[in-house]
Amino acid sequence: MKHLYAFMSDIEVTLLWIYVGVMFTGAAVFAIWSMRRKGVPRVEYFIAFLIPVWSGLAYMSMAMGQGAVLVEGQLVYFARYLDWVVTTPLLLTALALTGMHQVKKKDPIIIASLIVADVIMISSGFIADLSSGVMVYTWYLAGVTAFLVILWIIWVPLRKMSKKQDQSVYKVYLIMCGYLTFFWISYPIAWLLGPSGLEITGQSGDTLLFVILPIFSKVGFSLLDLYQLRHLKYG
Repeated sequence: MKHLYAFMSDIEVTLLWIYVGVMFTGAAVFAIWSMRRKGVPRVEYFIAFLIPVWSGLAYMSMAMGQGAVLVEGQLVYFARYLDWVVTTPLLLTALALTGMHQVKKKDPIIIASLIVADVIMISSGFIADLSSGVMVYTWYLAGVTAFLVILWIIWVPLRKMSKKQDQSVYKVYLIMCGYLTFFWISYPIAWLLGPSGLEITGQSGDTLLFVILPIFSKVGFSLLDLYQLRHLKYG
């Protein structure tokens, strides 16, 4: 797979390695925080730790000239989808656990629905990346539809459940829900503007966007979420 370097600029490789460093640093922070949990369940630290480790390994494969295939002369980073199909369900699970922080019996249907919709969204994006012509946008729209389902779940039933708890918990949930929504809306836009869609941004610009966005939506999300949960003061 070393020949893939011929299709990657030096700046792309550098950006990918920077991403790997940020992910592993984030994982180390979460591991240290887990030693003093401050009332936050152990599983939430495990999720926060696993997300950057998995994502860092996926991007490391791309940085080493792997994790991608050529489709009609265009690089398709399948490692991104291997990253997303694991880390995005974990992020949604973390958000759901924040929304149910004081609920002893978590709602498995809400969590399962988020995970299923998310897997459909990621799988549709991958198929779109491997498609051509009108099929690209058919699968893209399928993924966007699944994304809208996710937004409905986190902003309607999950938000209502969170609102029944202490106001400090509800406030944290609203902050994290808004945070995740903002950055996740940016993903389909970046995908559409990149080589996989309208080809407005080049390969390097695409790589830059898909380095910046996941840094904030993965490590950034978990840092903000855990920090707030660790400092909760019930009213």
